Amino acid sequence: MNARVYPHPIIAREGWPILFGAFVVFLVCFYFDLGIVTFLAFAFFVFALQFFRDPAREAPEDPRAVVSPVDGRVCKVEKTVNPETGENCVKISIFMNVFNVHSQKSPVEGVVEKVTYTPGLFVNADLDKASTENERNAVTVRMADGRRVTFIQVAGLVARRIICYTVIGQKLERGERYGFIRFGSRVDVYLPPEAEVLAGIGDKVTGVLTPIARL
Repeated sequence: MNARVYPHPIIAREGWPILFGAFVVFLVCFYFDLGIVTFLAFAFFVFALQFFRDPAREAPEDPRAVVSPVDGRVCKVEKTVNPETGENCVKISIFMNVFNVHSQKSPVEGVVEKVTYTPGLFVNADLDKASTENERNAVTVRMADGRRVTFIQVAGLVARRIICYTVIGQKLERGERYGFIRFGSRVDVYLPPEAEVLAGIGDKVTGVLTPIARL
């Protein structure tokens, strides 16, 4: 497995402070025998532990496969215009609930051409207007053949923290981890119009493992 693609621990580092705090609260409640409060503190710790899991996964062997950037459910597939490049494209939106893995991986290999952060609202990420009204962060990658792919992290109703580590000029491998969102959100992927879409509305996809299209 490519060490560059997976240099991170199985429990995402973004969750370490939350997990540490939750465990300390649980220990304090347990020590003072606070009953139901102790149970709730432990339940939150277990929830946070599963939320911040980030297992290593290998991309499909097919070099033309565009991999899903996250775990979740496909909520939109449509022809539209890429908001970052102005080019005609196919958009695939994937909604994540609080039980999905929330680290984001690059769906294709290429060089980062543009990174755009846009402040906004925090409406339900499953709604169509979330793509244009919610807080979001867009990464546009230019592939080796010159085609551009944009993937946008969109905040949700509860998600209040979008994290993006990539910078302009950086080369991303397909399946390479580049960001994280807390808690519950969506990712919109904008592909060239000739992309062969493999994912349909309602399909459940697994980050890196599931091909959502072919180029």
